[in-house]
Amino acid sequence: MAETHSEKLNKMGTAPIPGLLIQMSWPAILSMTIAALYNMVDSIYVSNISTDALTGVSYAMPIQLFMISVAVGTGVGANSLIARRLGAKRYEEADQAASTSIFLAFASWLVFLVIGLFLAKPFMESYTDNPVISGYGIDYLSIVTTISLFTLVEITIEKIFQSTGNMVAPMVMGSIGAITNIILDPIFIFGMFGMPRLEVKGAAICTVASQLLSLIIGMVLMKKIKLPVNIKLKGFRPSWEIIKDIYAVAFPSIVMQSIGSVMLIVYNWIVSATPVAVAVLGVYFKIESFVFMPIFGLQQGALPLLGFNFGARNRKRFMDTIRMNVLISFIIMLIGTLVFQFFPDRLMMLFNAKGEFMRVGVLALREISLCFIPAAFGVALETVFQATGHGFYSLIASAIRQFVGILPLAYILYNMYGINVVWYSFSIAEVLGLIYMLVAYIFLYKRELKDMETIDNFA
Repeated sequence: MAETHSEKLNKMGTAPIPGLLIQMSWPAILSMTIAALYNMVDSIYVSNISTDALTGVSYAMPIQLFMISVAVGTGVGANSLIARRLGAKRYEEADQAASTSIFLAFASWLVFLVIGLFLAKPFMESYTDNPVISGYGIDYLSIVTTISLFTLVEITIEKIFQSTGNMVAPMVMGSIGAITNIILDPIFIFGMFGMPRLEVKGAAICTVASQLLSLIIGMVLMKKIKLPVNIKLKGFRPSWEIIKDIYAVAFPSIVMQSIGSVMLIVYNWIVSATPVAVAVLGVYFKIESFVFMPIFGLQQGALPLLGFNFGARNRKRFMDTIRMNVLISFIIMLIGTLVFQFFPDRLMMLFNAKGEFMRVGVLALREISLCFIPAAFGVALETVFQATGHGFYSLIASAIRQFVGILPLAYILYNMYGINVVWYSFSIAEVLGLIYMLVAYIFLYKRELKDMETIDNFA
């Protein structure tokens, strides 16, 4: 068994870092970029129903983001633990971590089932007294939450593949699901080829259907591909020690990403006196995913590579990965900043923006995109913390950005200067978070990274 693991994992301990990071990242980057495309296309189709439909889906977005935060955060925790155990050659514990992650996905689904059945309507009606907007939001939210099991398990399987260095399988899963959603969206939303016109309900149904297809493909690939970890569900008994180890990284990651959902709810409330701002904020988060999704894909390639070499105590390869990750992240964010600064009107035109919607949207895209450069360094450092089992540092940074930075600044700027200035809150908050993360990284380096082995343990 040790020989099989050694053959599968040798590249993470010996292959040149620049090429290996790109090799491990490009499938995830491609997959997540396609996912960003289908999320944006989804909103473009919805915007063609009406502005009320787009606003309703925008109000529902925080809960959907929270659901994805739980799935991704739990997967990141399992990814980190599996990679560290493989790097330390503790293969049985790696198998247990993979099996436990599937169990946790099912447990998470029960929570969102309750939300979809009982809380979707009260949530939307507490947000707006417009029955048309709330109706659209309820239709979308109730479907994507009650049938969330597919995406929770599918994301978990993606993370298991990634933890072993296999980035192609998640790319295949995500890409096929995204393309399927893009194809089905206009058919179900607008009632093409004899289908009834389902509008927002159609968008939600297509999302769930594409997630189911991705899950089926993932299960087939797990049977076809020989992984260095084995998932054993028959006779499975959860290990609280393994769950504790997973959530040591997963819980801060979940909370960190969920803070973003809370931020969006409160931010929408702050700018609600300018109704078009809610739609603009929803549009921004769809467009900016084209910048951040490649970055997140890069981190998915960097995380197992960092975790493996941290577990193997190989300082040189660990530090080389950090440097290359930061460099590529910076380049991607720089390109994104330039696009948002010079072409905001063309981006807004994708969503039929006119008049006040266009004016506010152009200002928002230019002002918020100033946060991209500091975010490049922040996201890269978050991955370092997660790979070393210190996700709590990332949690604190996120809390600083959202609650010390974005929300208080947004409230002050909006009430003092209005909608034209409020968007600067994003970039100021990102700088505050980055300052903290640099301090935390220096502390981590002196305590755990400085004295790691500097030789190539796998040579």
